Amino acid sequence: MEFGLFVQGYVPESRRRTDPEAEHHALVEETEYVIQADRSGFKYAWASEHHFLDEYSHLSANDVFLGYLAHATERIHLGSGIFNPLPQVNHPVKVAEKVAMLDHLSGGRIEFGSGRGAGSHEILGFLPGVTDMNATKEIWEETIAEFPKMWLQDEYQGFTGKHWSLPPRKVLPKPYGAAHPAMWYAAGSPPSYAMAGRKGLGVLGFSIQKVSDMEWVLDSYKSAIEEAEPVGGFVNDNVMVTSTAICAETHAKAVEIAVGGGLNYLQSLLFRYHDTFPRPEGIPEWPELLPEYTEEIIELLIAEELMICGDPDEVFRQCKRWEQAGADQLSFGLPIGIGYEDTMNTIKLIGEHVIPKIDTDPVHRTSRFRDATAG
Repeated sequence: MEFGLFVQGYVPESRRRTDPEAEHHALVEETEYVIQADRSGFKYAWASEHHFLDEYSHLSANDVFLGYLAHATERIHLGSGIFNPLPQVNHPVKVAEKVAMLDHLSGGRIEFGSGRGAGSHEILGFLPGVTDMNATKEIWEETIAEFPKMWLQDEYQGFTGKHWSLPPRKVLPKPYGAAHPAMWYAAGSPPSYAMAGRKGLGVLGFSIQKVSDMEWVLDSYKSAIEEAEPVGGFVNDNVMVTSTAICAETHAKAVEIAVGGGLNYLQSLLFRYHDTFPRPEGIPEWPELLPEYTEEIIELLIAEELMICGDPDEVFRQCKRWEQAGADQLSFGLPIGIGYEDTMNTIKLIGEHVIPKIDTDPVHRTSRFRDATAG
């Protein structure tokens, strides 16, 4: 199992009340988390693209963010989690150009994750009047298979569709090196996992909450990908899942950090904006918040495998459970409200004590897929 980091520009109001430059500090700190993850042996870093989601995610221009990190890092693969390719948001040709340019600047370390947006507040900003959020599925389906053609055809043959069109043109630059960057899809339901598998796409499983959720994911995805008709040059047989992670020198310290992190607020914001997600029982409607997490709640979340938290040995065992369940990549959503030093310490401790015991292959899985295509 490989390891990653996921950042999104989290700027809660509580931070802004005490720091007039909170937004700037948060964005800069998140670049530093990725740089440390690179040094600590993580293989992937994913940067979100969200719009209009106050507090929850201020990382809207993730192409700029990833361009900076392409120069500031050496080995880690940099992924769009996501680039939104709906033409009403980003013209598909512009997305293809950005991915290829980042591929050059990073020396072939870019991962292309795509998706359809984060719920009605975001989607309706670009598609006013839409009443069915599933309308974006048709637009995405129309678009996704065109990217490999734009990258690999000397002159792109052009496209005439329902939602966008382009005459034949040379789309430049072409990707760096062999084939094209690995392609992923941000999936939130079993049908989405199966659809991604049929198209040969890796899955960004932001909707997976706990280890036991892996069973239906793998059933729907792995069976579909066996008969994939890939839209790209190769099949990216990969399921990435995300989890909260807090690692400290002792169990008691990790729980203390978790209790003081305001984790309930981020979770409440998630369901405020991701209103197309199924709402679990007990999740209140915004602006009502989940209750603050006590030590007892944190211990329950650990026991129910809903978060990774503890000393390095405990965190190793918790990560091992994800590997045993079949996850191909485990990415930690950071930051989550805990302080800068504690977040950096989590990254360093996991890099030192956990990753070397689980991810023993120095070659990125997606690099292997891409290189095999070139051969």
